[in-house]
Amino acid sequence: MSTRQPTRRDFVKTAAVTGAVAGFPTIVPSSVFGQDAPNSRIQLGFIGVGSRGNSHVNGMSTKPGIQPIAACDVDSNYLQRAKNTIEQKLERVGRPGKCDTYHEYEELVARSDIDAIVCTTPDHWHTKIVVEAMQSGKDVYCEKPLTLTIDEGKVISQVTKETKRVFQVGTQQRSGRQFISTVAAVRNGLIGKVKRVVCSIGGGPKGGPFPVEKPPETLDWDRWQGQTPVVEYRRMRCHYQFRWWYEYSGGKMTDWGAHHVDIAQWGIGQEHTGPTRVEPILVEHPVPFNKSGNPTKDDSYNTATKFQTRATFANGVEMIIRNDAHDYDDPKLRGPRNNGIWFEGEKGDIFVNRGGGSGLLNGKRPDISKEALAKVYKTDMNPDHYGNWFHCMRNRTEPVSDVWSHHRILSTCHLANIANRLNRSIVWDPKKEVVVGDELANSMIRREQRAPYQVKVKSKA
Repeated sequence: MSTRQPTRRDFVKTAAVTGAVAGFPTIVPSSVFGQDAPNSRIQLGFIGVGSRGNSHVNGMSTKPGIQPIAACDVDSNYLQRAKNTIEQKLERVGRPGKCDTYHEYEELVARSDIDAIVCTTPDHWHTKIVVEAMQSGKDVYCEKPLTLTIDEGKVISQVTKETKRVFQVGTQQRSGRQFISTVAAVRNGLIGKVKRVVCSIGGGPKGGPFPVEKPPETLDWDRWQGQTPVVEYRRMRCHYQFRWWYEYSGGKMTDWGAHHVDIAQWGIGQEHTGPTRVEPILVEHPVPFNKSGNPTKDDSYNTATKFQTRATFANGVEMIIRNDAHDYDDPKLRGPRNNGIWFEGEKGDIFVNRGGGSGLLNGKRPDISKEALAKVYKTDMNPDHYGNWFHCMRNRTEPVSDVWSHHRILSTCHLANIANRLNRSIVWDPKKEVVVGDELANSMIRREQRAPYQVKVKSKA
């Protein structure tokens, strides 16, 4: 009789035969072998290992129960750095392993021994990669902002539901104690009826005109551009600076807005719906825009540098998204409340940010019951955003930063950008997820995608 111990691969095979998970890989509960036993480790692949991706490589690689085995990037310098980091870190903690490298993410996603992927590419690549990863049976951690358009958020939401994958969005503030406590305080009525919430997210930079250059030999510039229109290489379009070009992202509105608008909508109980109207109060772009809401220059940053945008929700709450408190025309809102979220209620106010003195109700730390916290943070409390994802993968539960709420809050940011680019108010139907009575604005919730980089969803048939 064989004495061979069962491995995780045996469990995957058994699950596939019995149909327990519709053919998808299964993470063996840590109680079977011990969380860090070799055959129970979650095997990760990293896709996009630039500045933020490298941070995830460093943060996840040596976590208990985790084994990184592959990395992918279109910049060979970043890719080699990730490989070296992973292998050196694993060696130092006494569980040496090899990190395979890939230029094309499709090869990494096709591997049956990878349980989950970490996607940290520029925003315009997120949807195609995570959709294909989920349809290949992988769980996903994807950086914010999750999508380039509202329509992409609908696609990701649909595929996540169909595949039942565990998907964590990289909005780490949802795992921050002061943010969880503030949301619980607001939703538990400690400030009374909420009248207004203000998100101060900072302004965007100006830059350009930038010269055309020859792409570095280490970078596949065509593949980096993905679904977006082909343009000549300018160094400041690429890598970290992609955030300041509407072609690839949404500027500060989706960069920091993905964090603060998230907490704001979560706090007012509107995280699974959206605003009914979005209107620009003030907006400044660094380049001119035409009547179709497109920049007229392609050699300079084009996302908004200053903005004050109002989003109104069906429950009557007004949300202001602004670049800086000092630019606001209401003296009551001026002062130190920059880069954070201010909830204004009938009984008092709470301001919260990443500083240590935030989350105060009328100057004092509110007393939040465990029951109130549990209603907000539905999984086991974990001080680590990564840890919450790992926990949920092992238990097949929903992580704190789920796809559906993120799609809705990011839709608010996308709508704000559309309103700001057109410089007019737009009416939004949050049930149908369409702009009402404005054909041009409604057309901007999706974009034409360049072949062969279109997002394609496999038929369920």
